[in-house]
Amino acid sequence: MARPILIAPSILSADFARLADEVVAVEQAGADLLHIDVMDGHFVPNLTVGPPIVKALKNVTKLPLDVHLMMTNADAFIPDFAKAGADYLTVHVEACPHLHRTIQSIKERGVKAGVTLNPATPVQTLEEILPDVDLVLIMSVNPGFGGQQFIASCLNKVRTTRQMLDRIGSRALLEVDGGVKADNAAAVLEAGADVLVAGSAIFSGRDYAATISALRMTKRVDDPVHR
Repeated sequence: MARPILIAPSILSADFARLADEVVAVEQAGADLLHIDVMDGHFVPNLTVGPPIVKALKNVTKLPLDVHLMMTNADAFIPDFAKAGADYLTVHVEACPHLHRTIQSIKERGVKAGVTLNPATPVQTLEEILPDVDLVLIMSVNPGFGGQQFIASCLNKVRTTRQMLDRIGSRALLEVDGGVKADNAAAVLEAGADVLVAGSAIFSGRDYAATISALRMTKRVDDPVHR
C-alpha cells in the first residue's frame, strides 16, 4: 500500500516580515505540516527562532508544527517548546548524550518525538532508538542555512532507514530536509521518505500551491508494509 506523501514547508525561507501571512498561504496551498528550524548559534552557525514564535504560529494555523531543535542543549528547552504548542519535537543524535531520556522527556509532555542525523553521521546510530520515536529526519544538507544543494549520497541513508523502520514494523514518519526540490523529490520519495521538507523551493516562488503540487506529483514504489 502506497504511503501518503506529506509536504512540510520550512519557514526558514519565508518572509519573516509577513510570517503569519506566509504560513496561512502555505496552509491554503495544501501543506501538511509546518517545519520550524530552531538554531542556537552553537550546534549550527545560525540563530533563528524560539518558543514565542512557535506559540504565535500555533494561533494562526491548524497545521501540525514540526519543530526541529538544532541545539546543543535541547533538553533544557523541551518544556518551553512543548508548552508553546509543538506537535513534533525532533532532536539531533549528535547533540543528545542521553537520547532515550530526551525522547522520553518529549513524550511525557504529549508531544511526538523525532530524531535526526547530520549528513556525515552513520545511520546505524539510530538503531537502538528507532522503536521509541514517531519521526526520523535525515538531513540532506549540513544544517544551518537554507538554500543549500542536496547531498545525493544521503539517498542511501534514506533507503537504509526505510529498511530499518520496516524491519521493526515502525509507523514513524521518515522525513528528509535539505535542498529538496521538484527535480529530486521523486528520488527522495522512491528511497522511502514520507515527508518532504522544502523551504526555498516553495517560498522563493509566487505560486505555493503549484510548487507543493509538483513536489507531491511524483512516482514512487509502493510500501510493502501497511501503515
